[in-house]
Amino acid sequence: MNVQYAIKEGAIYILEVNPRASRTAPFVSKATGRPLAKLAALIMSGKTLKELGITEEIVPGHISVKEAVFPFVKFPGVDTILGPEMKSTGEVMGIDDNFAMAFAKAQLGAGVKLPMSGKVFISVRDADKKHIVTAAKKLYDNGFELVATRGTAAYLHEKGITVQVVNKVLEGRPHIVDSIKNNEICMVINTTQGAQAVADSFSIRRSTLLNNIAYYTTASGAKAVVDGIIAMRQEELAVKPIQDYLN
Repeated sequence: MNVQYAIKEGAIYILEVNPRASRTAPFVSKATGRPLAKLAALIMSGKTLKELGITEEIVPGHISVKEAVFPFVKFPGVDTILGPEMKSTGEVMGIDDNFAMAFAKAQLGAGVKLPMSGKVFISVRDADKKHIVTAAKKLYDNGFELVATRGTAAYLHEKGITVQVVNKVLEGRPHIVDSIKNNEICMVINTTQGAQAVADSFSIRRSTLLNNIAYYTTASGAKAVVDGIIAMRQEELAVKPIQDYLN
């Protein structure tokens, strides 16, 4: 169970109690076509899995991706960086025959504006530099321009990728936030480490939010979205009822 508490003047109050899988169970049910909540209720009433016809695992032939939806844009001054707190207000689902397109659909469902061309800003911590090379090269090979802070740019140059250098906010103007506000950047890939780096990059995160620019804070997320963008460039976005995936 997931329990929310509040403490006031030494008294503990229980605000809410939820089944821990309250969001996951519906997602898995839609992805597999198996009504888990209904089956669980029947099992608690005394039925067995065999009696309910559940004899084997379902392995779907499609890919389902769940993406969280955040309300950051509704709250002035809120930082979009994620932590252990529950900040999402819901989820959306993307389904397709391959992961790249399913991920792209999930992003679109969450309200993320995926660019098909333009200039991408990349600035990642040292530990992520080797993991971002493939995504950066795919972007460059597909016609995107790349801009990066000095450390990231130098690393990508060593790997044979053409990158323009842009100032950090603390390095003076014109800097990356200026470029974002001037609508020169179509997507941001930025990973940070340490309290000072997180604080220094707050203006970047806030500017991307206010300008409705796609923003990714992990190397794995960047890789996934780049593959999703390329998939959308190569094939037309197709939509069909969920029942067609399950039949």
